[in-house]
Amino acid sequence: MTDLAVELLPWQQEVWEDTTRFKVVAAGRRTGKSRLAAWKLIISALSDKKGQVFYVAPTQGQARDIMWQLLLELGHNVIASAHVNNLQIKLVNGCTISLKGADRPETMRGVSLKFLCMDEYADMKPEVWEQILRPALADQKGEALFIGTPMGRNHFYDLYQYASVSEDATFKGYHFTSYDNLLLDPEEIEAAKGSMSAFSFRQEFMASFEAHGSELFKEEDIRFCEEEPADGAYYIAVDLAGFADVQKVTTKTKRLDQTAIAVVKAGVEGWWVANIVHGRWGVEETARRIFEAVRDYQPVAVGIEKGALKNAVAPYLNDIMKKNQRFFRIEELTHGNKKKTDRIVWALQGRLEHGNLVLNKGKWNAQFLDELFQFPNQLVHDDLIDALAYIDQLAKVSYAFDYEEEDYEFLDKYAGY
Repeated sequence: MTDLAVELLPWQQEVWEDTTRFKVVAAGRRTGKSRLAAWKLIISALSDKKGQVFYVAPTQGQARDIMWQLLLELGHNVIASAHVNNLQIKLVNGCTISLKGADRPETMRGVSLKFLCMDEYADMKPEVWEQILRPALADQKGEALFIGTPMGRNHFYDLYQYASVSEDATFKGYHFTSYDNLLLDPEEIEAAKGSMSAFSFRQEFMASFEAHGSELFKEEDIRFCEEEPADGAYYIAVDLAGFADVQKVTTKTKRLDQTAIAVVKAGVEGWWVANIVHGRWGVEETARRIFEAVRDYQPVAVGIEKGALKNAVAPYLNDIMKKNQRFFRIEELTHGNKKKTDRIVWALQGRLEHGNLVLNKGKWNAQFLDELFQFPNQLVHDDLIDALAYIDQLAKVSYAFDYEEEDYEFLDKYAGY
């Protein structure tokens, strides 16, 4: 029809030539997953087989950012029209490539698909594949390509394991690391390895399905310093617990969660944890403790975990601020669609390992270290370390790495995401 110069890396060529109907590719960052997917989308759409072609990312915004320009670049010779408003590209043979978000599954019902690519499947609900997209492939006996970087042992891990070890001939699993991209300078990967935690590097670059276990945090990584660093600014993050009636606290309720208020001075050299105020308080006392922390440390940002508890404490905080004529803005902290274990490890482990998280000495140390060393033991609280991990959302630093394929930005150099 029209000449297309399909150029592939050796690992991409291996997957390309495989005729297995459903392929699951677990690969490290900057391996070239998106380029392989783009070529598969274009060539599948040009085939004589009837049906539509879908590219599905966790959100429609991600689908646009990852795939839109790449498809226009690679397929310009065979594109008849492109409409960015609905993220659809029509090829010269009349077939349409649609970019979709898994967060809007209702937009993908009632279609007949001949090819489907699901990118970063670990960030999607498995029901999107099982209940909506798998049936859409049935009448055309369409194919599917799953690509992504591991995020612990979740449904992507389960699918990869099924594709790799089951006797189902319609599935095949592949594993590649960032080193398999011959266009990526190995020195860049080694540089990332030097600044990231071992856990994050294995997951993000080596595509390892890391299972969180014991000894995530080690005693030899703990550093203390009672002298406040000159550089940096204060941030306060609050992890709220249920508001207890302190008069009714008994031995049976002593294992209840605690509210934790993490006070951190963050600068170029890392974090200095000045204090973590914690306890089981009523809602009025909780508001007073938060206000006092803000008054004493004068942070540039204050964050409280989003939800019903934040809504409950907000009126009391507003009353205290009005009474004292001292006002501050509250940022909403969220889980970011990440499991608590992942969020805490990514925020703290790399900083501890590289000496960029230092503790001030205080009465809170014993409780904090007990939670840290036992994490993620479900029988031990994690309130203090959870509050500290939230500082990551308030004090992010961007690091841009210019790769040959396309720009790639680390939002956090220790976590690698």
